[in-house]
Formats: sequence, structure tokens, C-alpha cells
Amino acid sequence: MSENVVHLHKPSDPPTEGAAPTVLTVVPDAPPARPVPLWVRSGRAIKAGATHERTKTVVRATARHSLYTLNGGRIVARRAWDGRTGSRYERMIRAAEAAGNLEAAEEWEERLQRFRAARHHRRMDLLHSPVEAAKGVAVGAGMSVGVLVALGVVLAISTGEAGDVVTPLSATIDFIALLIRIVQIVWGPALTIGPFLALLALWSVGRKQHAAPAWALPANVRSGEGEPITPSIVVKALRDLGVPALRNAIKEMGDAGASMLSPIVIAGCGVEVDVTLPSGVSTEEVQKRRKKLAENLTRHEHEVFITIPQAARTVRLWIADSGALDEPIGPSPLVTDETLTADYKRGKAPWGQDLRGDAAQLSLYQRHLLVTGLSNQGKTASLRALALWLALDRSVQFWIADLKGIGDWAMFDGIAEVLIEGPSDEHVIQATEMVEDAVEEMNRRIEERRRDPNATFPPLIVLVDEAQLAFMCPVKGEDGRPYGGSKATSRYFMAVRKIHNQGRAVDVLMWQGTQDPTDQNLPKLVREGAHTRASLVLGTESQARMALGDKAVDGGAAPHLLRQGLDKGTLVVASDGITIPAGQASITVRTHFIDDEPAAEIAARAKALRDGVTTLRVVDQTEERDALADVAAVIGDAPRLRTNEVLKRLHALAAKVYGDQWTNDRLKSLLEEHGEEPKKSHGVMVVHRDHVLRALANRDADGSASASR
Repeated sequence: MSENVVHLHKPSDPPTEGAAPTVLTVVPDAPPARPVPLWVRSGRAIKAGATHERTKTVVRATARHSLYTLNGGRIVARRAWDGRTGSRYERMIRAAEAAGNLEAAEEWEERLQRFRAARHHRRMDLLHSPVEAAKGVAVGAGMSVGVLVALGVVLAISTGEAGDVVTPLSATIDFIALLIRIVQIVWGPALTIGPFLALLALWSVGRKQHAAPAWALPANVRSGEGEPITPSIVVKALRDLGVPALRNAIKEMGDAGASMLSPIVIAGCGVEVDVTLPSGVSTEEVQKRRKKLAENLTRHEHEVFITIPQAARTVRLWIADSGALDEPIGPSPLVTDETLTADYKRGKAPWGQDLRGDAAQLSLYQRHLLVTGLSNQGKTASLRALALWLALDRSVQFWIADLKGIGDWAMFDGIAEVLIEGPSDEHVIQATEMVEDAVEEMNRRIEERRRDPNATFPPLIVLVDEAQLAFMCPVKGEDGRPYGGSKATSRYFMAVRKIHNQGRAVDVLMWQGTQDPTDQNLPKLVREGAHTRASLVLGTESQARMALGDKAVDGGAAPHLLRQGLDKGTLVVASDGITIPAGQASITVRTHFIDDEPAAEIAARAKALRDGVTTLRVVDQTEERDALADVAAVIGDAPRLRTNEVLKRLHALAAKVYGDQWTNDRLKSLLEEHGEEPKKSHGVMVVHRDHVLRALANRDADGSASASR
């Protein structure tokens, strides 16, 4: 009998095929894990329980409400002490002395003397008050008994019962006894509940004042979300600003640091307060710490604006409600009110809202305009909003050069007499010649004003959007003069300067929109010639000074602190044409955005107010031109035009085609070629619209006849 042998070890040599024995491998169990010591497990459990969010919430709530009660008692005690003593007046005196305001210190000292005199008078009255009180009680009691007895006599006479004489007196005694019993019943519970009511009152005072450490306060208060701006918060923010002289002065003032502050008033979507700085602290030291001040006030940097009013050593703080500046301001009145009209001389354009939430309206009467900022921040939209409003005044003329050329100003076709659209050097040349034509128009008006001092002229707005392309254009004309640049030889620069110098007197106004200003693309003499200067967000303070001027920036204007991409359409404006708070050099305006479709609707209303305007548009001059059709186009709906006016419009339409070689003789030959010719009207050579249309009809008829043959 054979037996199978089971090997309990792995053979060193592999078995041959067909003769492999059965192998049983025994795997030993893993050793048991060492038990965690009790003290480690207890420590972990205690740590988990102590660091659990619920535990933290309970601890915060317990500490918060306990400290509310404790610190509420301190606040009430301090108020009672201030009411009974002159400590409040002494703090005010120290605060005024620390601020260097001796007049205020003397005034508070007088108040302290009056308070002490009144207190002394009251204390002296207490010496005589017991006797006076006893006399008063005796007299009052006697009069009361007499009245009750007299009432009883009347009652006895009425009823015929002699006992009714004492009835009112006994009823009064019974009523007094009832009151005593009520007091006896209520007295015990009142003594028990009274302390709890007192603690509840102290807790309420502490809660309203947030009288607890920051870590114990609720999450929404710790984060500052929705936290109201109070004098104590402003003073604390100033104290922690990092200005040693300011911090030391506030410490000397004690709790009366709020004496630096004017009343905090609601201003739009925020609050406003004036801060009179102590002696030795300059307004510049506060201005340059705007970000830190905003963080101390639990606000973002863009939610705090610092301006310098006229008062000495004073800064004006405007502090927005958290997140309020990220909300839209609503549509423009131009969009919502279809009956709205414009008045160039006496009206104001509805541009947007200031930070107070009030309507920001801009007067455009005889004011050159400059709007600048970084690219794609709303420059064209803000400039176009003003032009759309002014277009509703039918007397205003527009010459527009859009050097971006993507259709932002296309709705002015039919409103503007000249409309140039395109970014090329050819378009810049056309824009330059347009501005030079405006100079000639200005000179003509000035000459006419000399002959007739009472002469008036329709306002002419010469608008160049993306004007930096004109200043940077390297092309030179046939006379060798560059179109761009900032020297006396620059054609565009000199034309703008001439309009700035004299155009206002005859209502020829220069409006420019430019981006990313530098000395090269916005020369100093040009930017300082604008009466209204507005800037969107910029990259640096030096650019802000270029855009608005040193006075505005030194007074608190800070377009370089706006947020690129987030503060689109927000402008810092320096102009006498807009209402600016007294003492400030600028104002921040959040402009209404008017999209292309509503802009076209507003432009349609403007066209309906006009008799019809033929817009001269610049096209590519390399194409073949139909001279006769162009003559008909420039005449438009006018029954006739002077020949020199027709030539001027042809030149604006296509300068390369209708350049200097086109004269009165050339125009006359063109019309004679088609059986018509210019004729005189009142001694002036004119071209009749009917004659040109007849010439076109004859030419088309001849062409059709030739084609049929």
C-alpha cells in the first residue's frame, strides 16, 4: 500500500512535468497590532471634541454673550460717570488741544465751567429741599383731604345721608390699601426678576456696540460684511493706519478721538465723513495709505475714496456699502424717456450717477472735451452718450472721425455732416484735413463776427475718437509736414491747438477720445486745452496727471486706482461743467451704458428732428469714382449749393480723387459734358440739384440706348 507524501517546504528544484507533488504552503497569521495607549486615545478624543466646529461655535457664543453683558455694564457705568462728572468735557478739551484747535478747547472749557456751576447750584438746593419737600407734602395732603371732604359734603347733600361725607375719604384710603397689597404681592417676584432684567439690558447695550473680541463675534461681523460705519470704527481705522503722529494724537485724545470727525452722513450707496487731522499729520500721509485704510474699514480699496476739501488739514472719506459699487446703476434717461430733448446752451447731458447716487449731468456749452483711459474700458461709450444727447438739439452740427472704424459711430450717418471710419493712415489724413477744415470754418466765423458782433453760429462739434492714432501718424504730406507728432510742424497737432485757442468763441468745439495717454500720443498743450477732462481706469499715477492735471490728482482724483475690467464706464471728471462738491477738484461718475441698438433708436429720434443731413463718408480712394453721382450725393436734399461748397464736400468725400486739381472750371466742364452747367444765383455761382439729377438721367438714358443698339 503506497502513501502520498505531503512536503511542507518549497522544493529548491522545479518538479518535472507530470511528476509534480502536491505542495501545501502554510502562511502564519500577522502579529496582532499593539493596542493604542489609553492616554493617546483620550487625547485624540479631547482634541477632536475641542477643535470641532460645533465646539468652537459654542465657545464663541458663550464668550460673546458673557462679554456683551460685562462690557455693556462698563459702557453703562461710563455713560453714568460722564453724566455725573465733567470727564466728557475734559476729554474734549484734551482732544481739541491735541488737534491744535485752541478755539474749540476754549469753547469746551466754557461748557465745563457752566456744567460745574449748574452742578454746584443743584447741590446747594439739596440743603433746603427736605424742608421744602416736607412743606409741600403737608400742604398737598391738607388740600387733598379738604377736596375729599368737600366732595363728601356735596354727596351727603345730594343723598340726604350724613355718613356720605366720609365716603370719598374712605374710598381713597381703600384704594391706597389696594395699591399696598399689590406692591406686597409683586415685590417678591420683582426682586427675583429684576436682576435678570438688568443683565438683559446690559447685554443689549453690549450687543449693539459689538463689545466683544473679534474672534468671538459672528462670522458676518468678523468679515465686515454689512458692518455699519461708526465713529469708533473710523477712528480705529485711522489709529491703525501706520502714521505715528496720528496714532499718538488719538491716544492723547482718549475715547474722544471721534472729535476729529464730522457727522457721518448717508451719501448714495455709502457714507461720507470729513476728518480733521491733528497737527503734524498731512493729508498726503492718509491719501497714500488708501488701501490700508480701506482694509481697516473692512472694505476693498475701490470702495473707499479720499478727497481733499477746502478746509485745512482735512480729508473727506466716502465709504461704499460692501459690494454696492459692483451693482449696475440702471439705464440712461435717453433710453427710457423718448420725449427727452437737448439744449446745447442751457441743458446738461444725463451722463450717469456720482458716488452719492445723485444724477451726474454735464454741461457741454462752449467746452472742449477730452476722454481718456485704457483700452476697452468704455471710453467710446461714454463719449458717444454725450454726442447722442447733444444730437437731440437740431441746431448742433457734427464732424466725426472714428479712427477705430468698427461701426461704433455708424448711427450718426444722417446726423453728422462728415463721418470718417477707419484706422489706416489714409483715414488719419482725412481726419486731419477735417480738423483743418474746421479751423477754416472757425476763421470764417471769427471774420464774420468782426463784421457783425451780433452774429451767431450753429454749434460745430469736431469729434475724433482714438485720437492717439492721429498724433502717432508718421506720414508726411506733399509739403513735407508730418500729419502726426507734437511739434509746430504737425498738421493735426496745430489744427487742434488752433481750435482750442479760439474755437470756443464761435462755438467750434474739439472733442477727443484717446487711450493709454503718454506725452507722445497726447501732447501736454493739447490735453491742457480741454475744459472738460475725464479719465477711465489708467495704469499709473503719471498717466492720471496727464489725463486730469496735477491739481485734480493732488486733490484726490485717482483713476489709476480703479479696477481694470471691473470699473468699466467709471470716470473721474475734472470740469466746471459738472456739479462737484465744494472744495473738491474732481468727481467720480458711473456712466450709463447705451448699447448699439438703443443708440441707433436715439439717433433715429435725432434724425427725425432734422430737415435732412447728407453725411459725407470717407471710402477707399483707390477705387474708380463716378464724379457726377458724387456731385449728386454731396448736394443731397439741398435745392442748390455754391460751387465752392460742392468742391469742399467732394474733397471731404475723396481727397485723393477730388484734390487740388478739382476747381470750379473742372466742375463746370463735368456738368457741361452732360448738358448742364453751373449758373449764378444772387451773384454767386451755384449748382442746382435738379440739373445734376437731370444730367444723371440723360446719361443713364444714353447708356441704355447705346446698350440696346
